[in-house]
Amino acid sequence: MFKPYVLTRNNDFRRLYRSGKSYASPLIVTYVCKGRPSRTRIGITASRKIGNAVKRNRARRLVRESYRILKPKIKPGFDIVFVCRGKTPYVKCQDVLKHMEKQLISAGAIESANL
Repeated sequence: MFKPYVLTRNNDFRRLYRSGKSYASPLIVTYVCKGRPSRTRIGITASRKIGNAVKRNRARRLVRESYRILKPKIKPGFDIVFVCRGKTPYVKCQDVLKHMEKQLISAGAIESANL
């Protein structure tokens, strides 16, 4: 990912937690808020509740890869934060992808092909 398109500042994360709409599943929680109209920025978090560093890094890698696959479908102009949950490091990438896509469709960041 290109560095300016990644959320790194704490106040950006807090703004999304406070004013963004959240979508939860057993694998991932997604916070979505309108951002700059020209680009989509993302942030990924994994707390210590998930496990040791190896498990947290695996969870972040799964989320990053799922986002990479969905990126061409996502409309620009959103700030998105993905929060990994306890089951995330134990599942396949396709499971995370399925939940992420469903949440982004609910948020309006992806046009649903079925509608």
